[in-house]
Amino acid sequence: MRNFERQFALIRPLLKGVCALGLTLLVIGCKPAVIAASNNPPPEVGVASVVSREVRLSNEFNGRVAAVEYVDVRPRVTGYVDRFVFHEGDAVKRGQLLFAIDPRPYRDALESAKAGLDHARAVADFAKIQEQRAQTLDSAKAISREEYQNRSSDLSQSIANVHAAEAAVATAELNLGFTEVRSPINGRVGRAQLTAGNLAQADQTVLTTVVSQDPVYVYFDCDEQSYLHYKNRAGKGERVNAENPVRVALANETGFPHAGRIDFLDNRVDPSTGTIRARVVIANPDHTFTPGLYARVQLENQSEQQAMLIDDKAVMTDQDRKYVYVLGPGDKALRKDVTLGPLVDGLRLVQSGLASNDKVIVSNLQKIFYSGVPVTPKDTAMDVSSSASPAVSQIAAN
Repeated sequence: MRNFERQFALIRPLLKGVCALGLTLLVIGCKPAVIAASNNPPPEVGVASVVSREVRLSNEFNGRVAAVEYVDVRPRVTGYVDRFVFHEGDAVKRGQLLFAIDPRPYRDALESAKAGLDHARAVADFAKIQEQRAQTLDSAKAISREEYQNRSSDLSQSIANVHAAEAAVATAELNLGFTEVRSPINGRVGRAQLTAGNLAQADQTVLTTVVSQDPVYVYFDCDEQSYLHYKNRAGKGERVNAENPVRVALANETGFPHAGRIDFLDNRVDPSTGTIRARVVIANPDHTFTPGLYARVQLENQSEQQAMLIDDKAVMTDQDRKYVYVLGPGDKALRKDVTLGPLVDGLRLVQSGLASNDKVIVSNLQKIFYSGVPVTPKDTAMDVSSSASPAVSQIAAN
């Protein structure tokens, strides 16, 4: 142990020298980087003035596309399917043949009905001759009055039998025609639910479906508050027009590119949901809208009012808070928490947190690490779309 302590005492000065040399080299190596960092100019950022303009607020509702006409195609007669003669999913015209049911039993029934009609007519012709003969004999007092009346009654019955036989022929002709199942409307046909060789029951079996395509409906549920608001406006005569103009968009569309109108409002509010059902009718010439699709409905809420709008790319998120950086005194980036409204054509409605004269930092935000950092501002314009609409949507609480 004493030998170890003696040896450690000999090398201790050497260890101290090595440590001092290492620290000196570390300081020398870091100093250029520190000096270089301190000499970097403030980052250049794009700043834009808040856009102030008139906007018309509106409510946005969730809805579903529905066909104006929807038909379950069922056979009118019972029989075995011979074939279906359409391409599944294609557009069809009213009266176009879709299915053929074995017509032979109904063709035979028609022939039988025609034979019955011929027999009834022959009996009626004979009864007419008998009645005329009886009339002659009655005039000559050569026949009893009772016999004459019996022959007149036979003629009336035979004429009635002819009418019944004619109706039977007409029914048989209808049934034979019903073996050809045709589309009742213009629209798009679905898949065949029954193929050749299967039995189709009259008025029961669904063979396929056909839905109309132009125009279409969009159904949505309006909350009580919005309903009362619109009703109050209507009572004051403040609606734009009596048909309530609306805009509609599909899930993959930005903005609301399709125009429609409300043509139906239900007669009661559903007490279980606190909503009332409404319907928009919209033209669909290019068949963009397919029944069952989700759609967004924008309904005008009130007259135009002044609003502040900013580029949506300027908005940053800190957990559940939204904020932007604005240009402060001394060209410093200052954080401001904001309350945001809906998006309209690339611009975000700011409900609170900004002043109309603020300049918002809209580019190079990744170079700002904290509030108060110096920046080099470069004036730019808010990214306003040339097709910007003055209507802004608010998600309704439905």
